[in-house]
Amino acid sequence: QVQVVESGGGLVQAGGSLRLSCAASGNILRANIMGWYRQAPGKQRDFVARISTGGITNYASSVKGRFFISRDNAENTVYLQMNSLKPEDTGVYYCNLLSGSEYWGQGTQVTVSS
Repeated sequence: QVQVVESGGGLVQAGGSLRLSCAASGNILRANIMGWYRQAPGKQRDFVARISTGGITNYASSVKGRFFISRDNAENTVYLQMNSLKPEDTGVYYCNLLSGSEYWGQGTQVTVSS
């Protein structure tokens, strides 16, 4: 059984920073991809960033240069450093794990006030 748990959301003013964490546990393949998606109210869930165990990263164009993803392979943990936050970054942020199958966390709310 695989579990994915996010933490670190909250309320921040525009221009501020937040750091999200996501820890995966259970029967996880050594080679995997962990990432983040977000869902604003009334909208679909969108890709934000992902990172492989080899350190290859991908970012959505809307966050490139402001958000930075990193991971600790030994702990199966992924981080998302979010800088220069904008109100349009508001949403529920979900951690995603691709390890044979696909797994999701329960989500953590990020609210950016103008």
